[in-house]
Amino acid sequence: MVMVIDRRFDSKKKSAVNRQRFLRRYKEQLRKAVSDAIADRSIRDMQSGESVSIPSRDISEPHFHHDRSGGERETVHPGNDQFQSGDLVNRPLGGGGGGGGGSGASEDGEGEDSFAFTLSREEFLNIFFDDLALPDLVKTQLARITEYKRVRAGYTASGIPANLNVVRSLRGATGRRMALQMPYRRQLKEAEDKLAELLASLGDAAESSEEVLALREEIRALEARIQGVPFIDTFDLRFNNRIRLPQPTTQAVMFCLMDVSGSMDEERKAMAKRFFMLLYLFLTRTYERIEVVFIRHHTTAKEVDENDFFHSRESGGTVVSSALLLMRDVLRERYADGLWNIYGAQASDGDNWENDSPRCGDLLRGEILPWVQYFAYIEITRGEPQNLWREYERLAGGHPNFAMQRIEELTDIYPVFRELFKKKLA
Repeated sequence: MVMVIDRRFDSKKKSAVNRQRFLRRYKEQLRKAVSDAIADRSIRDMQSGESVSIPSRDISEPHFHHDRSGGERETVHPGNDQFQSGDLVNRPLGGGGGGGGGSGASEDGEGEDSFAFTLSREEFLNIFFDDLALPDLVKTQLARITEYKRVRAGYTASGIPANLNVVRSLRGATGRRMALQMPYRRQLKEAEDKLAELLASLGDAAESSEEVLALREEIRALEARIQGVPFIDTFDLRFNNRIRLPQPTTQAVMFCLMDVSGSMDEERKAMAKRFFMLLYLFLTRTYERIEVVFIRHHTTAKEVDENDFFHSRESGGTVVSSALLLMRDVLRERYADGLWNIYGAQASDGDNWENDSPRCGDLLRGEILPWVQYFAYIEITRGEPQNLWREYERLAGGHPNFAMQRIEELTDIYPVFRELFKKKLA
């Protein structure tokens, strides 16, 4: 049997071809490992890679080998009182045919380890987005969106006339002229001094002296050489050089509001977490500094940390306006100086007290939407739209910075996200 091993390396001395083959072959196992990692991963840590573990039994491969017995054989065992000719004998539990041991622990306490595999940031994001039915092109754009700013980076010897730096060019020309003229000026000074001495010593006879005439000719030649050095040359020209550097625009704050009442089960909270992760990842591609404010609510609202936001178990009724009121207060207290780009995302199953939904609409319309860049509401439910959805529908038409979508399944998350944040045609 011929075995071909590809030993071409990428930049990190690893086989890029074999790595991609491994990712394709064990895609399901990696997707499950990434899903398990996401459950415990922080929103702010979405852009890093991940070391995932795959059970060794999932990557074991069948193989052919020669039977140690050499084929069929007949053996007579003395003292046999259990079997007769033609009886089937169970296979030994230890896999005595030469196969590998099982994954269970042995008598000496040793077992089979899991296979650890480190995913890069791009590979982790690609697998994370893959179960959201993310197209490859958009997936690459989302993972690598970067804004660039042109900044000054010294001078260059070539460029367009608009970028010509006159001062720097003249300074270079002056230095060049001084360097080229200095030997001639030194010779000119010596010739002029010698001529002055001859004129003083010869008196009236100096005008007919051949030595004086030769010195005057030399002086004229040196002055012509000095004047022949060009004032400015193409070699002296310097142009302003500009390069493109990644430059996040500014700072932003992201408000995450989630309903944790009894009707929001763990599956719906997991969908909300995926949506909030996408929004945070999207904002980090645009803004240099991101602050996240987590607000959870049932009948009352409370600002919490990320761990409590997603994992704390609470139940009760639903009063959505309590979360909007707390968001308004935090916004006024910390982010009302006009230096922040403010984004809000609200996740709920839409079930709210009937008399509270109109108040939510009034709070958004009058006290939140005028301050925010964008506010997105997602309703996570498989049934009919709830009363909060019907109330928010009245805002959607008159406020371009407000959008709402419904999520029923896990695969709906990215299409909904793309619909909420797609570029608007001018």
